[in-house]
Amino acid sequence: MGTSELVALQLRMFLVMLIGLLFRKKDLISGEGKKNLTDLVIYLILPCNIVRSFMIEFDENTLKNFGVVFLVSVLIQVVCAVFAKLFYNHMAPEHKKVLQYATVASNAGFLGNPVAEGVFGGMGLALASIYLIPQRIIMWSAGVSYFTESADKKGVLKRVVTHPCIIAVAVGLVFMLGQIQLPSFLDSALKDVGNCNTAMSMLVIGTILADVKPKDMLDKSLFLFSGLRLLLIPLLVYGGCLLLQIDSLVTGVSVLLAAMPAASTTAILAAKYDGDAPYASKCVVITTVLSLLTTPVWSMVLLRAIG
Repeated sequence: MGTSELVALQLRMFLVMLIGLLFRKKDLISGEGKKNLTDLVIYLILPCNIVRSFMIEFDENTLKNFGVVFLVSVLIQVVCAVFAKLFYNHMAPEHKKVLQYATVASNAGFLGNPVAEGVFGGMGLALASIYLIPQRIIMWSAGVSYFTESADKKGVLKRVVTHPCIIAVAVGLVFMLGQIQLPSFLDSALKDVGNCNTAMSMLVIGTILADVKPKDMLDKSLFLFSGLRLLLIPLLVYGGCLLLQIDSLVTGVSVLLAAMPAASTTAILAAKYDGDAPYASKCVVITTVLSLLTTPVWSMVLLRAIG
């Protein structure tokens, strides 16, 4: 994808997000409707998109890249966990919990997948799906413990194993390794549903942004956190991948997903466990809004590096 195509992609995504924002403002999409759209993406559209991304011919290099991106993701989660432990000890406990979770859990699983696919194509989406496995495990284990101070191991295992995206990765890997070909009508249906992912994801992001007042977004601590989440972490990942001479496509996907905003579950968990839900909501919205500026920059940097 060249620079002009990338700009066109970002503009299309922004336009659909704006539609979601306007529809939510006009109450054409209700609060319950927003939740239903989110569930539709997570439980149907994104899994179909993931499974379809694995239905490719593979070779030894493909499997090697899957292993490398998995290890890179594990290292990123370790570094983020260290940051979460060290950086927020001076803050109020209710804010500390929010930022700790938002440091280890980005919105890569929701926003990152369509961006990775748009920038790097089908293989980019497949690599992104593997990259997200360690993050999904951490966000439902150590991540939850930031709010609860404990982690229910059985509950964690159930959430991870039954997550629709994890199941989709497993199914996709079986299809890829076995080179299984679906009947054409099933393959077309899977493709048609999966192709809705980018538009539907951006529509939902727009509905999230619509529920926050502009004046509530002026928070110095969250702008500082945004610098960590959107600039410092991906910069460290980029430097580490260059130092270790990681494959350029694996590097691109890893950096792009590391540069995603705070996970939307930050606000959900804060509300569930009596945390500072308004502060958590602002964290999600501010990092998401700023990512509209940083993501295109990172995309262009990475595309030029791949060259």
